Amino acid sequence: MYWIYLVLAGVFEVVWATSMKYSEGFTKPLPSIITLVTMIISFGLLSVAMKHLPMGTAYAIWTGIGAVGAFILGILLMGEAATPLRVASMCLILAGIVGLKLSA
Repeated sequence: MYWIYLVLAGVFEVVWATSMKYSEGFTKPLPSIITLVTMIISFGLLSVAMKHLPMGTAYAIWTGIGAVGAFILGILLMGEAATPLRVASMCLILAGIVGLKLSA
């Protein structure tokens, strides 16, 4: 169950990172509110997951999910480049996430 909390925390991290970009420096109210609310949810779920998962593993996986998710949404929603080196680098992060999960 705690792995599910951790994955959800990572998903909410992607949401808050994306909405933070759309908030334009917290100058737009709705994206700013979405950012703050999803930050609280993400950190709350992470803290629950860390009650039973190793801190280093939980934190690394949480940030990894956020990084991979933000990378994908950056390409899909914001027109960021999907160069071979960027994609290969993101695959290495994904491999690290899988490795941490398998070793936990």
